[in-house]
Amino acid sequence: MARVMVKHENFKTCDQSGFCKRNRQYADSVAAQGSSWTSPYRIDSHTLQVKEGQVTATILKGIDEHNSVQLPLTVTFLRSGSARITVDEKKRQTGDIELRHSSQARKERYNGAADWALVGDLATTEVTVYSSDGDGLTIQYGLEANCKAHIKYSPFSIDFLRNEKPHVKINSQGFMNVEHWRPKIEKEGTEPIEGEEAQPPTTTEHPIDESTWWEETFGGNTDSKPRGPESVGLDITFPGYEHVFGIPEHAGPLSLKETRGGTGNYDQPYRMYNADVFEYEMDSPMTLYGSIPFMQAHRQGSTVGVFWLNAAETWVDIVKTKESSNPLSLGIGAKTDTHTHWFSESGVMDLFVFLGPTPKEVMQSYTQLTGLSQLPQQFAIAYHQCRWNYVTDEDVKDVDRKFDRFNIPYDVIWLDIEYTDGKKYFTWDSHTFPDPIGMGKQLDSHDRKLVAIIDPHIKNEGGYSVVDALKSKNLAVNNKDNNLYEGWCWPGSSHWIDCFNPAGIKWWQDLFRYSTFTGTAPNTFIWNDMNEPSVFNGPETTMPKDNLHHGNWEHRDVHNLNGLTFVNATYNALLHRDPKSPRRPFVLTRAFFAGSQRMGATWTGDNQANWEHLVASIPMILANNIAGFPFVGADVGGFFGNPSKELLTRWYQAGAFYPFFRGHAHIDTRRREPYLAGEPYAPIITQALRLRYQLLPAWYTAFHEAATDGSPIVRPHYYVHPSDEKGFAVDDQFYIGSTGLLAKPVTSEGADTVDFYIPDEENYYDYFDFTIVHGKGKKHKLRAPLDKIPLLMQGGHIIPRKDRARRSSGLMRFDPFTLVVVLDNEGKAEGTVYVDDGESFDYQEGAYIHRRFSFDLTSQCLVAQAIGQTGKRSKEYHKTMATVRVEKVVIVGAPADWEARTEVLAMEEGAKQGRKVPLSWHASEPGKAAWAVVRDPGLGIGARWKIDFS
Repeated sequence: MARVMVKHENFKTCDQSGFCKRNRQYADSVAAQGSSWTSPYRIDSHTLQVKEGQVTATILKGIDEHNSVQLPLTVTFLRSGSARITVDEKKRQTGDIELRHSSQARKERYNGAADWALVGDLATTEVTVYSSDGDGLTIQYGLEANCKAHIKYSPFSIDFLRNEKPHVKINSQGFMNVEHWRPKIEKEGTEPIEGEEAQPPTTTEHPIDESTWWEETFGGNTDSKPRGPESVGLDITFPGYEHVFGIPEHAGPLSLKETRGGTGNYDQPYRMYNADVFEYEMDSPMTLYGSIPFMQAHRQGSTVGVFWLNAAETWVDIVKTKESSNPLSLGIGAKTDTHTHWFSESGVMDLFVFLGPTPKEVMQSYTQLTGLSQLPQQFAIAYHQCRWNYVTDEDVKDVDRKFDRFNIPYDVIWLDIEYTDGKKYFTWDSHTFPDPIGMGKQLDSHDRKLVAIIDPHIKNEGGYSVVDALKSKNLAVNNKDNNLYEGWCWPGSSHWIDCFNPAGIKWWQDLFRYSTFTGTAPNTFIWNDMNEPSVFNGPETTMPKDNLHHGNWEHRDVHNLNGLTFVNATYNALLHRDPKSPRRPFVLTRAFFAGSQRMGATWTGDNQANWEHLVASIPMILANNIAGFPFVGADVGGFFGNPSKELLTRWYQAGAFYPFFRGHAHIDTRRREPYLAGEPYAPIITQALRLRYQLLPAWYTAFHEAATDGSPIVRPHYYVHPSDEKGFAVDDQFYIGSTGLLAKPVTSEGADTVDFYIPDEENYYDYFDFTIVHGKGKKHKLRAPLDKIPLLMQGGHIIPRKDRARRSSGLMRFDPFTLVVVLDNEGKAEGTVYVDDGESFDYQEGAYIHRRFSFDLTSQCLVAQAIGQTGKRSKEYHKTMATVRVEKVVIVGAPADWEARTEVLAMEEGAKQGRKVPLSWHASEPGKAAWAVVRDPGLGIGARWKIDFS
């Protein structure tokens, strides 16, 4: 297969991005001057106030001996225990500037990202002024009053301490850079010749390349930059931390690399500028479709985090330095500091600091601010079948029938752009999809769903009612002259809905009514693609930065938010189309930002059908999970190209452990529905799909946990074992929720073994045959022939599952449960299960079952207890689930003294007496654990009960 590669010439490097180059040059110059350099930023101590959990002051940026720029500073200490730092610019804030080119753009620095990204409690907490003198101020804060912020006045810096030790240092390197407004001074006789760089004016400021201050050209497009240079930059150091994670989306390792060159490192910063990167490359800091500027730093026993709330183009440099107190130690015992340098093209400086100290606490703090992951409908976490494109409604129905004929479960079939009439959204091609209602009814007969694509570009064609209304209501994005912007995308000439506009959101909502989008039904859901936005003839395949959105904010200010605002509009549209009985919406989005997790799922975009992309999918998915957007997957099989049957099979085995599980393919690829794979591949793929469906109760419980406390759905080693240094960089195996299930997909061609890394002293057991794996801090080779899925169970967990094979998840709703009790070294195990109707919002009023199961070999009892709270719908829901029972209990690691036992006592709360049910014990085999089975104990999943093994 011919390899395709990203067209690098379509996307900027740092040297081609004016503000990135300037900020890097600034940092290089500062570093070169060493201790002789003094940052020009200092706090005017006369302006400093401490009141109601906030420190306010004015930072003065020295321009020369006589002039300075005023930068309002606010440091806020939140009730949640986090801290927030904002820096604005007074002249822009008050509108005391002049725009070039008679621009109608806003004069202020954009400060609206918080309105879209944040939903949490921003209330302040009382703080203590721990110390104050002429050099600075120390504030004591935190839930346990064990955190301090030491604010130094000159040069300005802030050190954040926990338990008297520094964990996050702001501007300790002096890279802070706020490009203040200044008028362009036209000098006689110095106009640059076309094609030559402008000569920078003489200045006493720190020397910076000014050639891109006033306009910038790339790929034949010129950015008018009416506000001149306006970037913000800041260094953030994590002393003693070697590993940093997060800032998706990038196709690289989970533990982020250094970006200033050197063996194995990158020479470009990590870039966050949502873009349609066709055929993206591996192991690269290049920007992709989504951006979450949230980073965690981790070391043994401590995790901290920062959130850079800025929606403009952003780059992050990472450098690590080692220091040893003993020059003869040869690096042994040396402390590693990670230095990061963040810079964005525009907007205010807005930074949150989270001091942990655990990965879970950092995640909780971050998701309290930006919102929890959506609890989706149950079908959404099952298997999705997609390609560009199923060509007719009969084609869809035929695929649906063949899944049934071959006994392969699936829940959703997808339609890409070809279902429309000439790529006009909210229409159907009457020749190829004459009966969409009939198509939807066939799917509904087996509780299956349809997802149709709706993109933000609206075809510019006369007589098309949607574009006519978009124009007449002035709801589209405008160009720099504040006239309707026209660009090129799939339909050809197009306009883009502006979902920053409340009126646009309301109009968009009306388009999804069943009476408007005819042919759709309650089992129709939506895919929002191309929402970076992708513009085929635009700079970097996106919209010009000087375009204007609602409120006359430039596109440069809000670019990375664009995808979020579009999916927000679609989410609310689906929410309102069934006002009498609203169901949880399902929307897939390609572009995302912090906060997008509240509204749906995402995926890693247009990957390729090769082993390298399969390998990369795992750290990419883990990165999203620890950045607060866990409902993520990768196109199974690869979007571009035709996978070998081995690769396709291994990808399904990996995809069975993606939170979002979808097979997808390009229009030019061969058909690859699972039943077409032939022997032995189709049965093996079916096995992987059935494993996903068997474990849906465990997956749904993990999704519920993410939706209640911000936990990742799939979890990297450092998150689960934060003290195991050997595992911090492991990113090819992961845990599913709190289940103790440890998956390591096969990602190498021809491989028939995998090396599992075991981080603790617990026994691990093969999910299928109970082979024991034991040995802390080591890799263990396990057999993994093509028909084997490498999956271990960590001792100490109870895993809920459903063992009856069904055509779709909806048909499993009232099926009985199996509990797999995996004993730890002390003979104990614990687990939970969460169940609701899988579609409505009734769970918010108590219509759910949440149970904690615990087993203790000392008491010889397995106990089910209720957790959560009751509500007005609890009783009614429990009544509907009264017949759903536990039909089997499997105990892995069952003790040898159970060999002679043939029955146990099962008792439900409220019953007058228990009943004896059969127990079968199975002896251990060489290398495998003994196990026991309790069959049909007759206990309700919604009841309190116990099984006595004594």
